[in-house]
Amino acid sequence: MPATIKDVAALAKVSLKTVSRVINDEASVKASTRARVLKVIEELAYRPDQSARSLRGARSYAIGLVYDNPNPHYIIAVQNGVLSVCRERGYGLQIHPCDSTAPRLADELCTLVAQARLAGLVLAPPMSEQEALIAHLAQAEVPFVRILSANRDPADGHPCVYIDDHDAAYEITEHLIQLGHSRVGFLWGGKQHRSSPERFNGYAEALADYGIALDEQLVVEGDYSFDDGFRGARKLLALPDRPTAIFGSNDEIAAGVLAAARTLGLDVPYELSIAGFEDSPFSRQSSPALTTARQDTTAIARHAARLLLAQLNPEGNDADVRNAGFSPELVVRASTASPRRNR
Repeated sequence: MPATIKDVAALAKVSLKTVSRVINDEASVKASTRARVLKVIEELAYRPDQSARSLRGARSYAIGLVYDNPNPHYIIAVQNGVLSVCRERGYGLQIHPCDSTAPRLADELCTLVAQARLAGLVLAPPMSEQEALIAHLAQAEVPFVRILSANRDPADGHPCVYIDDHDAAYEITEHLIQLGHSRVGFLWGGKQHRSSPERFNGYAEALADYGIALDEQLVVEGDYSFDDGFRGARKLLALPDRPTAIFGSNDEIAAGVLAAARTLGLDVPYELSIAGFEDSPFSRQSSPALTTARQDTTAIARHAARLLLAQLNPEGNDADVRNAGFSPELVVRASTASPRRNR
């Protein structure tokens, strides 16, 4: 039989009310008592019935994660981050993949919150970056937190976690330039994601700062996918004066570039340097491993979940959580090197 709240109270030697306060993340519980109760909950593998808790009162104990992204590694990391906070705080999590281009997306999300009795939403890109959707949810008084690409807090009054993709892309491009590359190709991710223009602008700014003219032939549009990385790389590598380095907007794209280079028999990194973004398993498991920008997506998602819970429970343990920015860090691996001069 699964453990009950009575079992937890008996083993922790506290009242049922105290267990309930711990589960509800009420700040009035002493730290030592909270730790003892949480230890027993873990030992007994006790899981509160979130739907029953919500039905017993006006407060809901479940949140939703809304996303539309072709990158499975990104989505899994976001899910793991949000879910870890939900488990710590006694909340349920409903995953809601959707079409970010749907004309009635705002109504769909409001209906989701009402029917599933969700306390609030964590919005992943690109939904988090749609101003009309954000305004609709705010007007409907749906609590939400956005994960978005920006180099500063938008300061628009809506809670968010922001990632400085621009400066990270600048640093990657600068790394390639300092290795001696003057013809650096760039492969876009999906333009519906704000991270794509942010990364392109960082790339373009680095070229300008080093006095390198932006060659439109070296820029290829696409999506955040392996296939688009492969196709984009084949296009760039077919140029008469092909690039000596290619920067893919994420690691899936960069892995596609690596595959394209292999089909042409190119020596990576000496005939073609390759860089990605995000530090996903693609970058670490490739051969050679990919230079990239390490983005701790799980930590970003954890902060977003805590920021949402701070709205829902201003007296809880997350009450001091505020909007925060994350800066991806350059990770240099074996896929980048100085170009072979006698190519």
